[in-house]
Amino acid sequence: MILKLIFKVVNMKILKSTKSILLLFLICFGSISTAYSQSSLFSFEKYTNAIGDTLKYRQLVPDYAISGKYPLVIFLHGSGERGNDNEAQLKWGVLNFATDENMKLQPAIVIAPQCPKESQWYNFSDKDNSLLPQASKPMGLVIELIKETMKKYPVDLNRIYITGLSMGGYGTFDAISRYPDLFAAAVPVCGAGDLTKAALIAHIPIWIFHGALDGAVDPIHSQDMLKALSKEGAHPGFTQYPEVGHFSWIAAYSDPMMMAWLFRQRK
Repeated sequence: MILKLIFKVVNMKILKSTKSILLLFLICFGSISTAYSQSSLFSFEKYTNAIGDTLKYRQLVPDYAISGKYPLVIFLHGSGERGNDNEAQLKWGVLNFATDENMKLQPAIVIAPQCPKESQWYNFSDKDNSLLPQASKPMGLVIELIKETMKKYPVDLNRIYITGLSMGGYGTFDAISRYPDLFAAAVPVCGAGDLTKAALIAHIPIWIFHGALDGAVDPIHSQDMLKALSKEGAHPGFTQYPEVGHFSWIAAYSDPMMMAWLFRQRK
């Protein structure tokens, strides 16, 4: 009798443990499956200009009505996602634009280019982050791609947005400083820019994000840009997450308030 009771208890514990493992597996599988299904919505594309320079990118196109116009979002990844596989740039942030909820509420054309290795989105002086005269080659190709997309798709020219994280945050400030009349809004995440260009970009709605404990890109860069823009009469959004390091993009791109704010902006 005692032996049967022991076996029963043991079996119940095994069953409970098995159920817990199965539940954990299903949760993990569901998360992986969701991420894969979202990334599969982005088609594999490559832009080639007249002189043969190329830029690989992924593109999300909504189920749009032919008569409508749609916002265009440019997403610039960080330095760790550089390469030529046309996959790595989807690792962080951009998949939040491809959720069912977001595509229902904010249908948009989303482009996520991939910066080649040993290149970067921005061209700032290493000494003081001053904007150098010539755009980097990848940034130049991004701008060409935007213009090409405007011709091929029903883009709302008053709703072209740019955002990026880390190196892409630098690239976001670079792009709006070089082309201040192109973008309707910008969301630089843990980046930096040329403070002397604040007057040039003060008219652009900007929401800056950073982690207070960022050891890779000092948050002072974002704080200084906030001050410079405010001095020029701008009213930028600014979110600094306490107890967050370099990965501030996780919270930033998961913020429904940021998403709603971004898509409200028009030139």
